[in-house]
Amino acid sequence: MNHEELRHWSARAADWLADYHRTIGTRPVRPDCTPGQVAARLPARAPDAAEPMERIFEDFTQIVPDAMTHWQHPRFFAYFPANAAPASMLAEQLANGIAAQCMLWQTAPAATEIEQVMIGWLRDALGLAPHFSGTIHDTATTATLSAVLTMRDRACDWDTLEQGLFGGPAIRIYASGQNHSSVQKAVRLSGIGTANLQIIPEDAGFGMDPEALRTAIRRDRAAGLRPAGVVICVGGTSVGASDPVARIIDVAKEEGLYTHVDAAWAGSAMICPEFRAIWQGVDGADSIVFNPHKWLGVQFDCSVQFLADPAAQIRSLGLRPDYLQTQGQDEIVNFNEWTVPLGRRFRALKIWFTLRAYGLDGLRARIRDHVTWAAELAERFRADPGFEIVTEPRLALFTFRARAQPGMEAQQADSWNADLLQRINDRGLVYLTQTTHRGRFVIRVSVGGFDCTREDVMAVYDAARQAARDI
Repeated sequence: MNHEELRHWSARAADWLADYHRTIGTRPVRPDCTPGQVAARLPARAPDAAEPMERIFEDFTQIVPDAMTHWQHPRFFAYFPANAAPASMLAEQLANGIAAQCMLWQTAPAATEIEQVMIGWLRDALGLAPHFSGTIHDTATTATLSAVLTMRDRACDWDTLEQGLFGGPAIRIYASGQNHSSVQKAVRLSGIGTANLQIIPEDAGFGMDPEALRTAIRRDRAAGLRPAGVVICVGGTSVGASDPVARIIDVAKEEGLYTHVDAAWAGSAMICPEFRAIWQGVDGADSIVFNPHKWLGVQFDCSVQFLADPAAQIRSLGLRPDYLQTQGQDEIVNFNEWTVPLGRRFRALKIWFTLRAYGLDGLRARIRDHVTWAAELAERFRADPGFEIVTEPRLALFTFRARAQPGMEAQQADSWNADLLQRINDRGLVYLTQTTHRGRFVIRVSVGGFDCTREDVMAVYDAARQAARDI
């Protein structure tokens, strides 16, 4: 294929995608697919001779769509959303076509400077203090790893950059049980080890207990260990729980620990001032992450990390060998020094397009609708004696389960709810996922599809009621 052929096939792909999105609501949200089914339709070896694009595109249409979970489906209520607004798709198409490697300012001046401006736009939109700067990562996992590496090196007075972790006291990181598994991954990859991730008891609202945190830090320090940092949860993946941010930051500051706030999902809702109470005090954090690709319509992957002072993270992660120098520019921003990979995509473009194409007011309206509809759906379940609400709506996330039948033991009730979820998802009308909360199997509902409607959200109750009748 050459660039003239690309012109034709890009138009063909755009037409196919327009039809796909026009009809996506008629497809099952999750495919009826078994492991190995797709691989069995592909040749075992790559072709020696070039094949015509007509055949390649035909194979795509026959094999791929019906074997995909449709994340842009208006009735996708599983996990958290990974939205892709049309304006974001267009920006991604342009970024892919330019195909720049945006590791340095000189390799992509526009990408670097648009990223700087977009960080400012988002900081102000979320109501954060003006001292925050930041950068764009692929996912929150990378942002959290970057923060934990900074915690590690800072606590060791940066000796780890040359000497590694050998021989020193164990480093301790603190978090609540509501934090994402990316925190565990970060302590693994950083060499700290999961045994040194201290899970702090929760209060009645499922948030980290500040006094229990203080006690754990002082106990560890007295034992000769090295407390390094606290990961604070805002809108946890399981049930949407949040730590008391201001009180946790106060304890961390008193103890000299670095703080990282994981608001990967809930952070997007902070463009609505009325929701900001859940992260009150966040301006005192050292690091904050949120994912515009979850709830703002910016296509995956796009995770923003705000930093109160980037110098510490740059000290941990930044390298500037001779071949990465920009001649005549010593203090220029090179965002590869702020994160783990050297290579970087032009992610800022899709933020720029999305914020302009829908405006903050348009995005706020969507988020407010999702929160309202989630609360209304929860009330439908609450009013039905066959169901119970296990955790109340937190923004647009709540959990429910079918009530246990008389005489059912806890394990039987969990199995019954697992069967209920399987039946809901097998019908393909909606897609939900599960979690375990306080030892019980519960079903999560996460509302956030960019183009979902109230009718789509209320379909969750109808699907659950029908599946319960089938059982």
